Amino acid sequence: MTNEVYNFSAGPAVLPKKVLEIAQKELLDYQGTKMSVMEMSHRSKTFENIVNGAIEDLRELLNIPNNYKVLFLQGGAHLQFSMVPINLLKNGVADYIVTGLWAKKAYNEAKKYGNINKIATSEDKNFSYIPDCSNLDISHDADYVYICENNTIYGTKYPVLPNTKGKTLVSDMSSCFLSEPVDVTKYGLIFAGAQKNVGPAGVQIVIIREDLLRDELPVWAPTMLNYKIHADNNSMYNTPPCWGIYICSLVFKWLKDLGGLNKMKEINLKKAKILYDFLDNSKLFKGTVEKSSRSIMNVPFATGNDELDKKFIEEAKDFGLVQLKGHRTVGGMRASIYNAMPIEGVKKLVQFMEKFEKENV
Repeated sequence: MTNEVYNFSAGPAVLPKKVLEIAQKELLDYQGTKMSVMEMSHRSKTFENIVNGAIEDLRELLNIPNNYKVLFLQGGAHLQFSMVPINLLKNGVADYIVTGLWAKKAYNEAKKYGNINKIATSEDKNFSYIPDCSNLDISHDADYVYICENNTIYGTKYPVLPNTKGKTLVSDMSSCFLSEPVDVTKYGLIFAGAQKNVGPAGVQIVIIREDLLRDELPVWAPTMLNYKIHADNNSMYNTPPCWGIYICSLVFKWLKDLGGLNKMKEINLKKAKILYDFLDNSKLFKGTVEKSSRSIMNVPFATGNDELDKKFIEEAKDFGLVQLKGHRTVGGMRASIYNAMPIEGVKKLVQFMEKFEKENV
């Protein structure tokens, strides 16, 4: 049994060791305040500096234009499934591309608020690919086109953004956020749960173009679900998830110290290549995603034998490789190799897969 553990959980997920060490050091006394971030007022100058610093660092990392607002919210992606249509539907029409469970949930939730069209899907092959989105039948009066850019469960990623034919693009980036550079100007709204690639569970990051903010929502819409309220109050309309934002701020600085998102992408591509190269040449393990649609964050694979999959997952734990069980809708295994997963962890996974294959083929 090894003392070292590599955590391949899809979320809440691995965080950078350096970030955890800083948080540990500052846990009881944040920068001489003699208080923990968890217990200080969100109205204090100290916490205001944390939030503003986090926003500034995120803007720098993603080169976010001035006409976009950065929000730290709560409620997870599930709440965004409602907030997006409540805030963005003006004509009452939106188009959704359904490439996985979370896009499907978003689509079903949005149907409560307007005329929502499913314009493309990959359900026919259990979401194992991204459909061709180069010339979709976009509704002429669509307020926005919605995608889940990286599908955590199924291990797919849009190789090219959909041609929205001038309509606003909304993207759930929860499991690929900050894994590579992004041209924010191609989107009207981006949201991402922090718990996969940026911080602990409880923080939702939203990047929204200012022209999409609305003073008035339908009378039945809760004030808390108005993006403009949060933008006008710098994410402080109510008590924010202070500790979570603080950890996110440390992750942003970690990424900057690493060399930014170009460097992060380079590292992520190396990690993914190691694992995919092995899968492509394995006699036992097979990837479950079409090659053109592969994610570099979430890699599902299987042996084709349920009992052998269970054996692999159990024996992997003794090798220091945990949280490798695949989602119930896919089965098999899934390795989430987010930003904070060191390349050594991927190499050790492949080392164990090679060993397991020799012993079981």
